Amino acid sequence: MGIYLSTPKTEKFSEDGENDRVRYGLSSMQGWRAAMEDAHAAYPDLDESTSFFGVYDGHGGKVVAKFCAKYLHQQVLKHEAYATGDIGASVHRAFFRMDEMMRGQRGWRELAILGDKIDKFTGMIEGLIWSPKGGEGIDQDDDWAIEEGPHSDFSGPTSGSTACVAILRNNQLVVANAGDSRCVISRKGQAYNLSRDHKPDLEAEKERILKAGGFIHAGRVNGSLNLSRAIGDMEFKKNKLLPAEKQTVSANPDINTVELCDDDDFLVLACDGIWDCMSSQMLVDFIHEQLRSSELLHAMQETKLSVICERILDRCLAPSTATGEGCDNMTMILVQFKKSIKSASPAELQSSHSKSVDIKSKPEGGQEKAVAAIGGATKSST
Repeated sequence: MGIYLSTPKTEKFSEDGENDRVRYGLSSMQGWRAAMEDAHAAYPDLDESTSFFGVYDGHGGKVVAKFCAKYLHQQVLKHEAYATGDIGASVHRAFFRMDEMMRGQRGWRELAILGDKIDKFTGMIEGLIWSPKGGEGIDQDDDWAIEEGPHSDFSGPTSGSTACVAILRNNQLVVANAGDSRCVISRKGQAYNLSRDHKPDLEAEKERILKAGGFIHAGRVNGSLNLSRAIGDMEFKKNKLLPAEKQTVSANPDINTVELCDDDDFLVLACDGIWDCMSSQMLVDFIHEQLRSSELLHAMQETKLSVICERILDRCLAPSTATGEGCDNMTMILVQFKKSIKSASPAELQSSHSKSVDIKSKPEGGQEKAVAAIGGATKSST
């Protein structure tokens, strides 16, 4: 549940931007929580043809979320597969690379720098709402050599973070997710999940957890963590007989690749503080209402997308901490596609389906349609 304040912090960090491909807005709010542990990254021009957006929901501290916001997009760029056009492979490797980079002397030092002060046990204490700005860090040196020193044997942080990122290049959208943050696309006003919430009670997650020597109690991994995949959380990744993707908690992302068409309106990336309060379809409907109102009331001037995000955060904020819903940190990125996307043909829309992600279609009343039903050319890997 976390520690709650007596009154919520409703100040928001908001940002807007655009290029010839997309228009985006984002907003973050601490809310009732005693600390802000979310982070995000928005690079509409990761390179000349690619946009990158990501949300990172920290737990046990903010620094792993900060670390991901600072470095994950860099690692996507630096992987050799990226240069050949295989964005899925490069982002898959980048998730695991975060865990590798946070170990040892240099990892400890970087985590300590990202914290407001150094805790003698973990090297981290979370601080204010934070986001990498402009081109900061994209071209930084990345030798990340192993260094000698008092923390050379640092195995990595005990805190962790979800990671849900969307990478857009031309008509191709690649979504990678580990944890319970979520990416949703609106196609003709219908909400489709492009990620799956990784919870311990999912059959595939439960099987991995038990095989790795973990257990599930009260819906939590080893009775403590309420999600089954995350970056960081090194105490759940100590089985030296198993590869990284088979640890009790894994950073292994689901990857979905979708071919966009003219029917696609926008996508949303948000931490679970939003999804605890609104279903995917409810959120998509609300955004469409806001966009229509904007068109009617401001024919000569578009409402900033960040303003829509701020309204959603305010709508989700609970009036009290009595139930717990609406009391979490909240971060949301709204990305609107500019209509230069070539429409997929009807044959293309029916010819390909998500191959390995088994997200069931769910009934009305808080549950959403699945990526497998989106109809666009999709593929996924786990």
